[in-house]
Amino acid sequence: MASVACIGECMVELRQAQGGQSTGQGGGLYSRGFGGDTLNTAVYLARLEVKVDYLTALGDDALSDEMIAAWNAESIGTRRVMRLPGKLPGLYMIQLDAKGERQFFHWRDSAAARQLMSLPETDELLNSLMSYDIVYLSAITLSIYDAAGRDRLFAAIKRARLLGTRFVFDTNFRARGWPDRDVAREVFAAAFAAADIVLTSTEDLLALYPGESHDQLMARIPTPELVFRLAEPVSLLRFPGGTSEVRAEPMTKPVVDTTAAGDSFAAAYIAARLAGSDPVEAAQAGHRLASLVICYAGAIVPGYAMPPKKRHRPATSRQATK
Repeated sequence: MASVACIGECMVELRQAQGGQSTGQGGGLYSRGFGGDTLNTAVYLARLEVKVDYLTALGDDALSDEMIAAWNAESIGTRRVMRLPGKLPGLYMIQLDAKGERQFFHWRDSAAARQLMSLPETDELLNSLMSYDIVYLSAITLSIYDAAGRDRLFAAIKRARLLGTRFVFDTNFRARGWPDRDVAREVFAAAFAAADIVLTSTEDLLALYPGESHDQLMARIPTPELVFRLAEPVSLLRFPGGTSEVRAEPMTKPVVDTTAAGDSFAAAYIAARLAGSDPVEAAQAGHRLASLVICYAGAIVPGYAMPPKKRHRPATSRQATK
């Protein structure tokens, strides 16, 4: 069975509760949950019946215990989760505007996940990457490690690729996570050079390369398989042997919350490619799931809202996305 390693950080999430709008004096009610871009993708991969492990570091506190229990309940593998005594997970707050667009506020500087690339167990963790069919991470993942940690991770990914592991890089860009845009551009270039598949968007790339055209932005990414999501619900695809434009079906329900639209797209795309679908079919699957997710509040939709499972052509491990 094909398997995926998702690397990243899950944080405690505070979200403004329904009916909990601010009183203008700093009031308002918030609900507590958990979230993170690569963790969201892992949840949706598991729900799409992909074998997935989440690779991160957590503390030894009750909140970290709750996270582990929740991931196990979603059938996400937790054997690669490092537990650090005395540490805590990070925290973030979400505020939504009237259109469902979100703004994030983070408290994560001392979070356990930031130490994942500098632990006594890190070498064993990184050597395990070669046992997966796909390694998936985002620019947010890379932003929480220092330069030495990123180099260590890229070196491990390159070793794993020699044995057939595929590297999928999602450009999920948050400017506040980087010391400056020059550092981000340098790291993005390294990720682009190492990746087999890049999932990106105009929102991410124009923040780093303002004023460039779609063609110019896509030319910056040498990877053989590229999914470039536009501001409208359209994806431009480039893959060996061709290019294509994939347009999402028109929305029939109102948009409630755009959180995890890209994360769920990534999960559906990867799941479809592992199951033997071509890039066009995979992008169609990505748009379908993302269009469903944004009709619900929060990053993870209720289990009953997930679409019926579609049976794909069977694919063998290691060869599914080639």
